[in-house]
Amino acid sequence: MSPKRPDADVPPSLLLVDKPAGMTSHDVVAVARRVLSVRKVGHAGTLDPMATGLLVLGVGAATRLLGHLSGSDKTYDATVRLGQSTVTDDAEGEVTATTSAAGVGEDDVRAALAAQVGALQQVPSSVSAVKVGGRRSYDRVRAGEEFELAARSVTVHRIDVHRVGRPTPELLDVDVTVACSTGTYIRAIARDVGAALGVGGHLTALRRTSSGPFSIDRARPVEDAAAALAGPGPGPGVLALADAARAVFPARELSAEEAVAVGHGQRVPATGAAGLHAALAPDGRLVALVEDAGQVARVAVGFPPR
Repeated sequence: MSPKRPDADVPPSLLLVDKPAGMTSHDVVAVARRVLSVRKVGHAGTLDPMATGLLVLGVGAATRLLGHLSGSDKTYDATVRLGQSTVTDDAEGEVTATTSAAGVGEDDVRAALAAQVGALQQVPSSVSAVKVGGRRSYDRVRAGEEFELAARSVTVHRIDVHRVGRPTPELLDVDVTVACSTGTYIRAIARDVGAALGVGGHLTALRRTSSGPFSIDRARPVEDAAAALAGPGPGPGVLALADAARAVFPARELSAEEAVAVGHGQRVPATGAAGLHAALAPDGRLVALVEDAGQVARVAVGFPPR
């Protein structure tokens, strides 16, 4: 067996990718690996194949940030269709029921959406990546199994209604923006609003516009973002490791001596500020994520020098 080809020498970075419809998040990662010739690429937060928008990739040591990014709040633009239910709660699934929404008014729609704002116990869509008994729920659905998913605690911060229109006399389409905690299923909101109105509902469009501090405005197609990283300097869609950490965490500026100590995993004096901090060397390099533990700050995640 031939030895594995070594990874190309590219700086650890985040790629802000605008995912197109039809690709899985894994597909996007695979493209980045191919363009960069780097195996160590991951993503922070899955997007369904139908969905478009912001997908944050980590390259090299920047993958160590992804676990902290995946828990960030998200914002989505979506279109909810009322009057039809599907097996997947979105437009990719087979229609399972059709009930006329001709009698549903805009005030009814706004009230049903308002009821989905706040702290919720949300049952995920059955065709989802949630694991049941160690298996993905979508695999169980495809195998014809019947089961119930447990409700999960999520928070919907706001739902802004932009337009309510009728593509046909029997259907209602509602364009919304949803700001929510991680783990919230926008498909499930469409399903539950349709159920509350007695007509069924599903998503026909979904686009993620922000994830934590990162916005779709800075995102680029995956090929372009990866090519920009492989170029002579950071380009559009690329965020250097230290800049990415500064965007997510408060910064702690280290002295030269502290940078050496933290780089070896040693503890340094605490600052009294709660939570993770991006510990930066005097030259601006990200050394670690550190967190106070009593009178000292300990290394939570280290980043080796290149």
